[in-house]
Amino acid sequence: MNIFELPAGLPQYEEHLDVLLKDLKQGVRIERIVSTGQASPPDFWYDQVENEWVLLLQGQAELAWDDGHVVILEKGDWVFIPAHKRHRVNWTSAEPPCIWLAVYYGNR
Repeated sequence: MNIFELPAGLPQYEEHLDVLLKDLKQGVRIERIVSTGQASPPDFWYDQVENEWVLLLQGQAELAWDDGHVVILEKGDWVFIPAHKRHRVNWTSAEPPCIWLAVYYGNR
């Protein structure tokens, strides 16, 4: 599999997700997420039980935290989101689509 090879017919209204690796024993999951203009619903915040390290391989996106911190990500930028750090996706680019590499860990 090539990380940049996108499936035909990407959904317009939801992100496409591929689980690349899942090791329950070690508590690690690696995903490729493809966003095509999606954003978190109004007033929705992610509150994950796992730590997340995410790298934006392609596109642009804006993330926000409930403490008011906002960051715009460009190709090659990464962020670390600790477990239970409430955050949301304000917007993602559609052209080019965002390709994220997300590593979740710490939930054992």
